[in-house]
Amino acid sequence: MRALDRLKKAANLVPAKKTVELSDGTTFEFYCSPLTMAEREKAQKDAGSEEATAFALQLLVQKAKDETGLALFKAGEIAELKNEVRDADLQSLMLAVITGDKTPTEEEAKK
Repeated sequence: MRALDRLKKAANLVPAKKTVELSDGTTFEFYCSPLTMAEREKAQKDAGSEEATAFALQLLVQKAKDETGLALFKAGEIAELKNEVRDADLQSLMLAVITGDKTPTEEEAKK
């Protein structure tokens, strides 16, 4: 097996269900596939800033899907997300996208 084929097989880019508890005690569920380098580069470019929060918000908008694979958010909704959603909830959603399959450490969760 070629090295590239082995890496692609190991990537397992199948979307996984993410569940985030919101500040009102309810849960928000969405699906997200593991991050690829191309997706990271696109989010950095689309963020138009070196700010980590802008990058993470771009990732959330690009990668959060429903159970059928449809996008939950549109790029035009970023201002609304920033202004009308609790920061703690938005941070939790962004962290779920960025951490992928791994559980964040206590220090990562505080960032």
